[in-house]
Amino acid sequence: MIHPIAPMPTNRRGFLRSVGGGFGSVAMAAMAAENPAAGAQPENPLAPKQPHFSPKAKRVILLWMQGGPSQMDLFDFKPRLKSEAGNKIPFQVNAAKERFEEHARLMPSISGFKQVGRNGMWMSDLLPNLAGKVGELCFLRAMQTDSPAHPGAIRIFQTGSLQFVRPSMGSWVVYGLGTENRNLPGFVVISPMLYGDDGSPLHYSNVFLPAIYQGTRLGDARTPVKESKIGYLGDPNLPPALQRQHLDLIQARNRLDQEQSGEDRNIEGLIQSYELAFRMQAQAPEVFDVMKESKATLDLYGIGDKETDNFGRKCLMARRLAEAGVRYIQVTDNGWDHHSQIGSLLRKSAKGIDKPLTGLLTDLKARGLLDDTLVIWTGEFGRTPYDQSAAGAKEDAPGRDHNPYCWTMFMAGAGVKQGMVLGETDEYGWKAVDGKVHVHDLHATIFHLLGLNHEKLTYRYSGRDFRLTDVYGRVVKEILA
Repeated sequence: MIHPIAPMPTNRRGFLRSVGGGFGSVAMAAMAAENPAAGAQPENPLAPKQPHFSPKAKRVILLWMQGGPSQMDLFDFKPRLKSEAGNKIPFQVNAAKERFEEHARLMPSISGFKQVGRNGMWMSDLLPNLAGKVGELCFLRAMQTDSPAHPGAIRIFQTGSLQFVRPSMGSWVVYGLGTENRNLPGFVVISPMLYGDDGSPLHYSNVFLPAIYQGTRLGDARTPVKESKIGYLGDPNLPPALQRQHLDLIQARNRLDQEQSGEDRNIEGLIQSYELAFRMQAQAPEVFDVMKESKATLDLYGIGDKETDNFGRKCLMARRLAEAGVRYIQVTDNGWDHHSQIGSLLRKSAKGIDKPLTGLLTDLKARGLLDDTLVIWTGEFGRTPYDQSAAGAKEDAPGRDHNPYCWTMFMAGAGVKQGMVLGETDEYGWKAVDGKVHVHDLHATIFHLLGLNHEKLTYRYSGRDFRLTDVYGRVVKEILA
């Protein structure tokens, strides 16, 4: 299957391959004239669509901290972890983790906590800039998922399904709402992980939805974002007018194939992707060029500082994409899987995002974009309150294991209450005990804020109607403004 906005192949080899090799431009023009339907332009599938009801949010920025940020070291203060540090764990873990019960010991937070904001929320000193924003944030402290492993938990969060390959949340959103800029994709994912069990293009794939709704990838997690670009976005060897002629020729042949062989979702997706790729040449390079911003804005995001430059650029790109009308933007920051050396590694991760994240929220608000943009910060699950390493490890070696039973995330912007904390965990931060929110519930709530009924946004495939939340999900009304 071809990437939904794969660039138009304008070099000679690619061009001839796309049109089948032996057709000249005159012959193809004649063919299009004989078959008007083959050259007809269908309605733009990315055009804005009416939501089910009046929305609070028009777009989403998902800040995806892949690996599982530790809730009790950042947002969920647990004094008993300090007073009982080193004790055996007072609870049972599941069978898959029972090997830890003999050696695992309660582990105190690696950071200091203090109360901040009007609501006096306890906040880690690892995020000092974000602490000044807690009055604008809505925290969900009792999030839950169904898998303790990265591949499963990521798949559930990104697609709503553990066992099966399903369309990603971003693809569903753009399928339901379209986008506000015909010259840009509706769904952009910045620096996703592509390698190993924790990364896969399926995390932003359309699967059985029309191909035009797949996420457009900028770079990957292994490449600094300033070195990343959308491949083959332009062709310096051909002027736009000649590219347009080449594209018309390719599209005429593609539509003739559709006419003769019947509709094919992959060919139709390719047709639409070529059109979008052609239009993107005019606007996408400028949108991604963050260095056009003022020095004050670059400083706000921490661009130019070694620790914050990479994530700062990602966040500024996200703001520019949101401002340009892109519907769903996902920004990935990996490196949150702290099984060991959490004392130093979590500090590094937190420092890398603190200033850029706060800068993004500040910038969105100053521009009036936070009024209709939903910002989400989360990972796929949380961490355990115990040190999973063997006794006698070096002081900085301890780390925390995966915990699907509770974690903390937050949202900001359109439609959510400010300065709110929903949910509680037990005295050790092991399991959620009140205000539980499953990933399916979060999906339903995100859709609700976008004006979509999660039970009605469906797509018929293989004889049944599918939706992101399957047969689950409730809107978390407690957090709605």
